[in-house]
Amino acid sequence: MKRANIVRLVVPAVFIVGISLLHYLTPLHLPMLHDIFQRLYYLPIILAAFWFGLRGGLVSSIVVSIMYAPHVLFQWGVHPSLELEKYLEILLYNIVGGVTGLLSQREVARREELHKTARGLEDSYKKLQSQADLVIEIEEQLRRAERLSVLGELSAVLAHEIRNPLGSIKGTAEILKDSFRPGESNYEFLEILLKETDRLNRVVEDFLGLARPLQVERATCDIMAELNEIVTLISTEAVARGVSVELNSAELPAVRGDREKLRQAFLNLLMNGLQATGRGGKLTVSAACPGPAEESPAVVELSFADTGEGIEPDRLDRIFEPFFTTKSDGTGLGLAITQKIVESHGGSIRVASEKGRGTIFTVRLPV
Repeated sequence: MKRANIVRLVVPAVFIVGISLLHYLTPLHLPMLHDIFQRLYYLPIILAAFWFGLRGGLVSSIVVSIMYAPHVLFQWGVHPSLELEKYLEILLYNIVGGVTGLLSQREVARREELHKTARGLEDSYKKLQSQADLVIEIEEQLRRAERLSVLGELSAVLAHEIRNPLGSIKGTAEILKDSFRPGESNYEFLEILLKETDRLNRVVEDFLGLARPLQVERATCDIMAELNEIVTLISTEAVARGVSVELNSAELPAVRGDREKLRQAFLNLLMNGLQATGRGGKLTVSAACPGPAEESPAVVELSFADTGEGIEPDRLDRIFEPFFTTKSDGTGLGLAITQKIVESHGGSIRVASEKGRGTIFTVRLPV
């Protein structure tokens, strides 16, 4: 910017000096050339007025008047009528410089005002866009809350109509199992019955956990300690599946939350990663505490990345919906419950996936 201003100062100055030299060095018996030269003075005046406004126009016209006046006084003084014409030309230089500078200055001010208005409109547009995104997010939360309220009404019926008969079935199967020896076909059938009864009971428990209002008992939680315990807990399962688990430790501030609920959420994500990763794959858990953005509280950020097959793009938006699952034996409730736990702590959970390259779940919890 400074270099451009220097160039703008030098150009009119060179013009004025050059034209003045032409005046003084050209003989008087060539009046046509002098008429051309005196009109050339308008170029540096208009340029200076255009670049520097009223001040530039007046300064350049005054400099031109000072440079041109001696030529008129000493060389054209013998022709009074011509001398008067030249002085009127000097007056016109100053008028043109002032008017052009004033118009240019007004144009610059108008342009700045338009730029300011444009910036204001852009800021307003960004605010409206962020508010629209917030409204969409709130609408989605309301729709999810409405679905959960329907589930809540059904949960009481399920608790009575399914769990009680399920308990009777399990008790009867355990009594019948004692009548047979291991290795007999009936014994194996009863084991399968008990296993499926437990699985159905877990489905009902998950369903009730999703439908019931979540009661969070907040206390100080050491997130890294919880992750260490959970990684140790699933290490046997990981070895059996041929999956390596890596935990990247970090210095994290304490989080106020329900320790058991958070453990459940993290365990769900880790087990999902294990089940999605084939033999020889890797599951990486990372923790960080990114600096707070403007007007945002500090957060703890946890990522659970696997090297599995990934999720289809058209399924990614539905991954947190209740009963939506990509597994043949899944219930579709684990991620919905995880999202509910994270959001009940004032946090958020996001998923990013690329088919054939794996999936990353990112959990952000306020400090």
